[in-house]
Amino acid sequence: MRGNTLVVSGATKGIGKAIAYKFAQNGINVAFTYNSNKEEAEKIAKDLEDKYKIKARCYALNILEPETYKDMYKELDKDFDRVDYFISNAMIYGRAVVGGYGKFMRLKPRGMNNIYTATVNAFVIGAQEAAKRMEKVGGGSIISMSSTGNLTYIENYAGHGTNKAAVEAMVKYAATELGEMNIRVNAVSGGPIDTDALKAFTNYEEVKAKTIALSPLSKMGQPEDIAGACLFLCSPDASWITAQTLVVDGGTSFQSAC
Repeated sequence: MRGNTLVVSGATKGIGKAIAYKFAQNGINVAFTYNSNKEEAEKIAKDLEDKYKIKARCYALNILEPETYKDMYKELDKDFDRVDYFISNAMIYGRAVVGGYGKFMRLKPRGMNNIYTATVNAFVIGAQEAAKRMEKVGGGSIISMSSTGNLTYIENYAGHGTNKAAVEAMVKYAATELGEMNIRVNAVSGGPIDTDALKAFTNYEEVKAKTIALSPLSKMGQPEDIAGACLFLCSPDASWITAQTLVVDGGTSFQSAC
């Protein structure tokens, strides 16, 4: 995998940042997107290059306007001569999910539509552009982030959970149609992971306590847990794994069903 190139969306913090560092540690060049914090993104890119002697570049992208992925990839093509892995990680929270984050009777079309755009549409367009470039180098691996919130009940998570189920279905369709290009497509479904996005939940402390109580490992998931799963799915060790969802939840979804 050394010398190959990863494209990952939303890597200035949390899971995306952990993914960028995990792949760079293994000699993989990293192209990543950021929403607004250019200074932090450039700082991370420099740190990746200095520590791991790989090429790292950052690009602005608003996943609520997923069609701009095409322009982003044109800029990326100036810096990298290949794309081998694409991970759709970026997500939205805060004002953008008003009407989408809440109990069923309070859901509104605008918030729901924003979540769908950021979750499903952004995955589709980002993966399409990546696949065009992967085909030129003989194949690759595409991953979408998902969540066990489509398997078990999480309070106020109906808008996110249903869209995670939708993106997992889209992953299977993509895998079926891109297989002829030797491109594998999978999802990584995380249980509650201790990130800023989770901390934005109004019931964060409750979710954290419940996760620790439910997990047989008695601990909260960390971004590095998801990053390791992504590296595995992109590696030759996963060469016959496609159209699947790898659940990384510390055993919490099984306990929730008991």
